[in-house]
Amino acid sequence: MVSAPSFEPLSASPEVLAAIDIGTNSVHLVVARVTGPHAMEVLGREKEMVRLGSGAGDLKHLADDAMDRGIQALARFREMAEAYGAPVTAVATSAVREAENRQVFLDRALDEAGVEVEVISGFEEARLIHLGVLQAVPVFDQQLLVCDIGGGSTELLVGRQGESLAARSLKMGAIRMTRRFFDADKIPSGAVDSCRRYVRANLAAFGREVRRLGFDVAVGSSGTMATLAAMAVARKEGVTPKTWNNFVLTRSDLRSAIKSLVKAPSADARAKLPGMDPRRSDIILGGAVILEQVFEEFEIPEMIFSDYALREGVLLDAWRRHHGGSLHHLSDLRRRSVVHLAEQMDDDPEHSNHVAQLVLSLFDQTCDLHGLGDDAREYLEAAALLCNLGLFLSHAGHHRHSYYMIRNSEHLTGFTNREIELIAQIARYHRKGGPSLKHPEFAALSKKDQALVRCCAGLLRMAIGLDRTHAQKVTSVEVVVGKSLTVYARSRDGSDIGLEIFSSSQRADLASESLGLPVEVVAVED
Repeated sequence: MVSAPSFEPLSASPEVLAAIDIGTNSVHLVVARVTGPHAMEVLGREKEMVRLGSGAGDLKHLADDAMDRGIQALARFREMAEAYGAPVTAVATSAVREAENRQVFLDRALDEAGVEVEVISGFEEARLIHLGVLQAVPVFDQQLLVCDIGGGSTELLVGRQGESLAARSLKMGAIRMTRRFFDADKIPSGAVDSCRRYVRANLAAFGREVRRLGFDVAVGSSGTMATLAAMAVARKEGVTPKTWNNFVLTRSDLRSAIKSLVKAPSADARAKLPGMDPRRSDIILGGAVILEQVFEEFEIPEMIFSDYALREGVLLDAWRRHHGGSLHHLSDLRRRSVVHLAEQMDDDPEHSNHVAQLVLSLFDQTCDLHGLGDDAREYLEAAALLCNLGLFLSHAGHHRHSYYMIRNSEHLTGFTNREIELIAQIARYHRKGGPSLKHPEFAALSKKDQALVRCCAGLLRMAIGLDRTHAQKVTSVEVVVGKSLTVYARSRDGSDIGLEIFSSSQRADLASESLGLPVEVVAVED
């Protein structure tokens, strides 16, 4: 059971935020006062080991009792955050990401615990861990290798000055390796060597990328490394540090710790080893072998421990979304990733950029009708810039190809799984048939998100029609709302925009339905 909050409630403040990290092994809460894009003051932390990934199979199914424990932890953590008046951002990683019944857990989290959970990709998880690490370890100006070993996956990243140069999420974690190679009562003969070979084989491909890029310093986070660090200190009979942050774990210390773990015949025996966290004794060997092979594959002499990781990265990312840059544009990181993807595959970026400008103007001038916020505006801009990616594959059905390419791209940095889905669906419905409950992906959205997709896709269709000739003849639009919604399209230098007016009018049905007014598109000269 989670203990009572180890911190005193504060009065509500918009700068006090809470983040919940729902992992395969544990659920973590951190509450912090964020004072800027690179600074935070942690006010309180809580952790509960719920073993969400304890069901049968290779993390493909969340067991009912594991979900019960997870929901109970979320409800308590939400109450703790509310004591601060802190809005909660909750993310889920490997166990929920891979579970076939994840929607059951997500629905229960919202209905029973009052927490909306975002499932993030492994790539996004690595980026956020990187962001968190940079707040705890002074390595901003160095090229660093980040390693985070969770219960179900291991995230690896090479980065510099906050930029991710390469990242990989591998389906190897302390729980997953334990299930595959070990058991609680004994270590089967040859199991350690088999586990080592398996881990090394999975690291090989990213190892080539790491050697190509190089790194100056290695940084690790997670409970596995913290436990191994505590074992190293206990073995030397040193003074236990007041904080493990920036503790340096050497290769020789790691080897000694693993020898001790292998000699212990069972989880009960490992629980008695000096420095061991008894709650982790049954899965520590699986995590330790992963860390050992990371040291070997990347030839790491020593690794710095970071007390900050995913949840701190989530906090700063949430703060930046609300405070960083103009509210009317994608944040720099997110926008750069969208532009980069568009530059790789869009044959007519001038058209896409012009459509984006037009559709954002339509969005802004109809905000009193649709009531959508700046987050929806971001998704709409991204969709406008990316909706023609599918032409890279084929013109026929390219809207469906665009959906697939956006949905499965690893280049959209900074967006959550839900946000990428919304961007992909807005792009999917920029032409041809409109959103329909017959489409499984659209039907799976919440009612609120379905309305968002309908409205944004409707406006995007009209904007695309206003640049039907790809000649940027329509320079701007002005919207007048009365008994109908009239869009005045201004032409450049008296250009004939008859085709643009006709095309936009023909595409206005979805926008009209979403905004609740008939739509008329009219040409005016500059």
